[in-house]
Amino acid sequence: MLTDLQDRLRGIVTVLNTPFTPDDQLDPDSLRRNVTSALDAGVSGFLAPAMASETAKLSPDERLLMVRTVVAQAGGRRPVIGGASAAAQADRVEQARRLMDAGCDGVLVSIPFEDESSYAANVREIAAQTPFLMLQDWDFGGYGLPIPLIVRLFDEIESFQSLKIEVVPAGVKYSQVLAATGGRLHIAGGWAVMQMIEALDRGVHSIMPTGMHAIYTRIFDLYSAGNRDAARALFYRLLPVLAFSNQHLDISIHFFKRLLFRQGIYATDRTRQPILPFDEFHERIADELTAYVIALTQDVTQYKEAP
Repeated sequence: MLTDLQDRLRGIVTVLNTPFTPDDQLDPDSLRRNVTSALDAGVSGFLAPAMASETAKLSPDERLLMVRTVVAQAGGRRPVIGGASAAAQADRVEQARRLMDAGCDGVLVSIPFEDESSYAANVREIAAQTPFLMLQDWDFGGYGLPIPLIVRLFDEIESFQSLKIEVVPAGVKYSQVLAATGGRLHIAGGWAVMQMIEALDRGVHSIMPTGMHAIYTRIFDLYSAGNRDAARALFYRLLPVLAFSNQHLDISIHFFKRLLFRQGIYATDRTRQPILPFDEFHERIADELTAYVIALTQDVTQYKEAP
């Protein structure tokens, strides 16, 4: 049995790119348009800032402005989880405190794993700042956090209620953690959105993509209504986009900002340095795929009331 907030987060929790003005300032107006677009599409919640938000390139004040803008625009209609990840533990604790003061419903944090004792101590310190803690199990070179440690922290820390699993491969770990916690720990999938249907088959509660809100919510709604074949067919139509954008996080940031710009949601497609280059070959393919996504979105929204 999930708690109320865990259940409210079931579905698509979108990770927001950070919009910038032509003179490289954070652009709250564009961010508000993105939040409104996501709400209209039926997302279950928001995560900001996170890795796709270029978090490491934002000042503490910019991070806080972004979160306050999202919280205000969401207006309590959907939960907002604030990203508190930082290089130093003291900064993670301070970010968590500021996020809760800004009106977030909970906090996500990625903590480097060195040993179980220091990791657990760091989790407890951050958990004291929030009633809802989502840990990010991030490891592209291994299997991430030990499952017995996850279970122990879940049993001992009341506010630890969600785990965002981003390991390679993610599938088996989804199933193992769900089984080990009796399905009571909310599980989210992030970068492994390429395995969205597998994740849903395994019982993952939330998928955390960037952009394409209407398409992702439609896939989730079809699947939840028992129409797996239709959900799978629509997901397959996204594969060319995922094959391109998921080459690297920087390519994903470039692509989705270009898409948001083409959709008229963001005023620019500006990214901050340092970031991988996006050359003329990337641009040509991205232009083809943004046109494809815009057409697919129109198709999906036209028929979204269909069973």
